[in-house]
Amino acid sequence: MGVIDLAISEQDIKSIVQSVLSGMGISEVGAAAGSDQPKIRQKGIFVHIEDAIAAAKAAQKEIQPMPLEFREKIIANIRKKTLENAKLFAELGVEETKMGNVGHKILKHQLVAEKTPGTEDLSTVAWSGDRGLTLVEQGPFGVIGAVTPSTNPSETVICNSIGMLAAGNAVVFAPHPAAKKVSNLAIDMVNRASVEVGGPENLAVAVENPTMDVSKVIFGHKDISLLVATGGPGVVTTVLSSGKRAIGAGAGNPPVLVDETANIAKAAEDIVNGCTFDNNLPCIAEKEVVAVHSIADELIFYMKQTGCYFASDEEVDKLVATVFTEKNGKRILNRQCVGRSAKVLLEKIGVEVGNEIRCIIFEGAKEHPLISEELMMPILGIVRVKDVDEGIETAVWLEHGNRHSAHMHSTNVNNLTRYGKALDTAIFVKNGPSYAALGFGGEGYPTFTIASRTGEGLTSAKTFTKSRRCVMCDALCIR
Repeated sequence: MGVIDLAISEQDIKSIVQSVLSGMGISEVGAAAGSDQPKIRQKGIFVHIEDAIAAAKAAQKEIQPMPLEFREKIIANIRKKTLENAKLFAELGVEETKMGNVGHKILKHQLVAEKTPGTEDLSTVAWSGDRGLTLVEQGPFGVIGAVTPSTNPSETVICNSIGMLAAGNAVVFAPHPAAKKVSNLAIDMVNRASVEVGGPENLAVAVENPTMDVSKVIFGHKDISLLVATGGPGVVTTVLSSGKRAIGAGAGNPPVLVDETANIAKAAEDIVNGCTFDNNLPCIAEKEVVAVHSIADELIFYMKQTGCYFASDEEVDKLVATVFTEKNGKRILNRQCVGRSAKVLLEKIGVEVGNEIRCIIFEGAKEHPLISEELMMPILGIVRVKDVDEGIETAVWLEHGNRHSAHMHSTNVNNLTRYGKALDTAIFVKNGPSYAALGFGGEGYPTFTIASRTGEGLTSAKTFTKSRRCVMCDALCIR
């Protein structure tokens, strides 16, 4: 599960793609017009967005009246095919996006396949009495428009497809352009899983070349009833301004607070494990540490023991100059650094380390750019505070009101309670690595669409439904 070599050849990527296709039973490969490159005919992938939306609308009309048992049959095959192709999706995802870690991406696909809720997530509320029977059931929106990120491309497509299909919807995806190959292969797999068990094609659709213009059509289309955006603050703001019902899963900058009552050795290991999972791409991952002064040195000692490199002031300055670039007078993340390993990041500033180094740490003020800004790379700034009260105040400032995720290591229940109330996040992990929030080493179900901004939290099948009341007057009550 260590750092992988990103220097994969063009022939390697073609082999990976062909392996994915073969693993999914796809043999429809021909030559593209005017090109010697293979042209893959994928199920659910269209040239024009209007055709894709029309196909999804037709597929949804087929799936809605089908029994929940049949939806589960399709979902079971999606789970099976995801497990069969987890390694291939992971390899292609890392190669295409140049982000993350193959071993960890395999685990994420396995998690999605095994623990994403299906139709069991849906429920019915009933009232009965002298005047009859009333039911409130969860029904589909119809066709959903879903934006997916480059950080967890195929994982998000598969997770969303399972939940949205379980609820009786079809989905039109707008994958991130930097991850369109792996995203579209995942969409193809979803449709093949459906067709193999007698279900309709085009339950999930997209276009060959996603662009901002394609997204705009999706956002404004009359046949799309719900928008779901998983990505940065820009795309979330756009869908919330669309005039449609929208679910926004936006940015976070999760702090982790360690107080003087914590198990410091375990806290260090958990923090490093969480921060370095898939090279810090998950939005829930620890992005900075707030440590009470009395235990800060001990925490740093154990973090070094767990595979951290403590950067000097000069090296930190070089990192700032490397991981940020300037655009229109504003500091933005260098995409060539996002999702890279600590070893690769250190190589970029002229520091050679072994594969045992998993994370870069340093001490700094909360305003330091490598601390205050969400990096999505295994760099952890440590802010030293005098006590837990200052720690809570600092963590609130660092989280920037995203209300996304926060973590704490403590054995003081009162401190944990005060921290949880002050941060008010959709996710709060106590005394464990951040990924426990997704059911990986913790209880609960996974999702890669965490809607902190719009309040749904960890989304699942029931999130993609609307309540419908069904009333029978003066009958069907036999009490």
